[in-house]
Amino acid sequence: MPIKTIIEPFRIKSVEPIRWTTRAQREELLKAAHYNLFLLPADNVLIDLLTDSGTGAMSTNQWAAIMQGDESYAGSRSFDRFRNSIQDITGFKHVIPTHQGRAAERILFGVMCKKGDVVPNNTHFDTTRANVKFTGAEALDLVIAEGKQPASTHPFKGNMDVAALEALIQRVGRERVPLVMLTVTNNSGGGQPVSMQNAREVAAVCKQHNIPLYFDACRFAENAWFIKLREPGYENHTPKQIAQEMFALGDGCTMSAKKDGMANIGGFLCTNDDLLAQQEKDLLILTEGYPTYGGLAGRDLEAIAVGIQEALEEDYLRYRIASTAYLGKAIAAAGVPIVQPPGGHAIYIDARGFLPHIPSDQFPGVALGCELYLEGGVRSVEIGTLMFAKAAQMDLVRLAIPRRVYTQSHIDYLVEVILEVFAHRGQIRGLRLTYEAPFLRHFTARLEPIEAA
Repeated sequence: MPIKTIIEPFRIKSVEPIRWTTRAQREELLKAAHYNLFLLPADNVLIDLLTDSGTGAMSTNQWAAIMQGDESYAGSRSFDRFRNSIQDITGFKHVIPTHQGRAAERILFGVMCKKGDVVPNNTHFDTTRANVKFTGAEALDLVIAEGKQPASTHPFKGNMDVAALEALIQRVGRERVPLVMLTVTNNSGGGQPVSMQNAREVAAVCKQHNIPLYFDACRFAENAWFIKLREPGYENHTPKQIAQEMFALGDGCTMSAKKDGMANIGGFLCTNDDLLAQQEKDLLILTEGYPTYGGLAGRDLEAIAVGIQEALEEDYLRYRIASTAYLGKAIAAAGVPIVQPPGGHAIYIDARGFLPHIPSDQFPGVALGCELYLEGGVRSVEIGTLMFAKAAQMDLVRLAIPRRVYTQSHIDYLVEVILEVFAHRGQIRGLRLTYEAPFLRHFTARLEPIEAA
């Protein structure tokens, strides 16, 4: 059915007040936070688009499931429902719960990687890259050329460069590539999807060289919807059928259930390898917990078991993708440079195009994010030079939209704020670092504005 007006496919039964602040207050708050939006108190943010991870609203069915939570330390029936729901979608033999996605990454790479290894991905996200590097291995991005061009409208800009993958394996040798990863959708590359054909080609290369293929599956449902919309032959498939077909190409996955698991906390690691699963569970017990709870309460397992199925509902995905696209199209029509086409969970503003007078070493993405907060109390996140240092291929500002939280009027307000900032973009200044941590520096970095010459 053609839809002109986007409506939320749910009714609101509980509300949370949000706090207005003045620009003068926000100026003081931003200064106190050392110009790092991560360091702002959330109560002083009006529209919080820092992340879509764990910030969504749970459904009535999820809240009902929480009441069934079995908090047994071992052998919890909540784990059975959690495992069965995930296996129904992924088909993977072993499902290992973790407290969130980065814990699954730490365990996976801790078991599979060693110093000198190379882990190719279409594009590693921040925690993925950090966990690979922590083992002494190299995290290498092999996204297609169009994925590095914000204005390109290629329908699957998250695709991996298959020829580059083959060339890498030939250059370094199969023994130095413990696994290949595909991130669906490609978060660091603008929330862009991976096609089924590309996944199939990557899987074929992996099979030829006997290299396991793992998915970073945080937004697998959104990726499935894009395949349904854009890839010939899948228009009559359900998102669940598409997800099942893609997972069948791999040997395992990592997952932050705080995204397309529709929960506020949790994650999991999957594999088909019995020996590897035992090694992973041994490591899990050291820091996460027993393998039937993995750092989660039984009620969290229940919420994920329901939420991961809800993420595949067509009415929800249709609304989710349309609402995000509405934001992107509205600001792009006014000249704001964004990563095209609009992604699923977020709109990514091209900060280099928005602020061409600010060089990358003065963090244009951070500068733009700060200005959006000053103008309208909107919190976003930089994905660029601060987050990835020299590995940054673009400087982006991600506006990550929490699931089932904001209404269309919030999106319209956001459009107004962005366009107001765009109108006076020439006055925005860059920043310099005053403190950085050795890993994941963007979380705790401190910055200060560079004074005008």
